[in-house]
Amino acid sequence: MSTSTLVHDERNNLADLLLASGPDAPTLCAGWTTRDLAAHLVIREARPDAAAGIVIAPLANWTSKVQAENAARPYEELVAQFRQGPPRWSPFSIASVDAAANITEFVVHGEDVRRAQPDWAARSIDAELNDVLWARLPNMSRLLLRSLSMGITIERSDTDAAPAAIKTGSPVLSLTGTPLDLMLILHGRSVVDVRIDGDATAVAAFRAAKLGL
Repeated sequence: MSTSTLVHDERNNLADLLLASGPDAPTLCAGWTTRDLAAHLVIREARPDAAAGIVIAPLANWTSKVQAENAARPYEELVAQFRQGPPRWSPFSIASVDAAANITEFVVHGEDVRRAQPDWAARSIDAELNDVLWARLPNMSRLLLRSLSMGITIERSDTDAAPAAIKTGSPVLSLTGTPLDLMLILHGRSVVDVRIDGDATAVAAFRAAKLGL
């Protein structure tokens, strides 16, 4: 299965979760309901003027304004626009950009919806998608772990693959879990099944750190 197909499937999976949860369900994104998350997903792909504020602090107020305007739209309309995909003029309409930027975005936000519900159940995720997530963790770690000075090694709990050092520093912590859960914890999500081994003080610092984007 190509990465483009995986992204397409994850887009539909996330859209299905948003619809099934309804517009007012909580998410793991602090302060956001599913309606807010749907609006974020739409402006990220269709409003580059507003999407910039997601990562550029001086533009954050403009992003918040545009997101609030979109969140006021009918919820089903928002989810339908997200499911349809980016407009043709959007950089995300380029298959290579879509594959590079959206696979982790959609997987993580899908779990933001799923795991925020009181009766959530772990997702059955196929080996191919876990392999894609595992391959992306080393390159993403520079940004996701930028606030930490300690070293980080990751190890898969679903296969016997060799551990990977994704950040240098001292002391060194070891994180063990599925690629999905490792991706989530490095994005700052706490509802995960990840074992953290290392110095107790460093473990506490890791748990308290601001991780992710």
